[in-house]
Amino acid sequence: MALTHEEVAAVAALAHLELDPSEVELFARQLGEILAYAEDVQRVDTAGVPATSAMSKGSVGQAVDRTDDIRPSLEIADTLANAPDPDNLHGLFKVPRVIG
Repeated sequence: MALTHEEVAAVAALAHLELDPSEVELFARQLGEILAYAEDVQRVDTAGVPATSAMSKGSVGQAVDRTDDIRPSLEIADTLANAPDPDNLHGLFKVPRVIG
């Protein structure tokens, strides 16, 4: 499936990416190859293949999960020891604001 330069530019704009013309050409080819592969996958005959919800099964057919074992964790003071700007009073990490 071939993508036009306009389609790639539109996708890049949605992702807030600034692409130069050589990148638009490269991504048009690469995205086209990815979409062609997805079309190939869609054509695979899966009739008779049972749906699965987990890939790892135990010997009895049950999903294998780790048990929740209660163990001691780090002390808050030790946890915050290497933080650049810890809030020791509340036991929190202070981080820069990232959303407007």
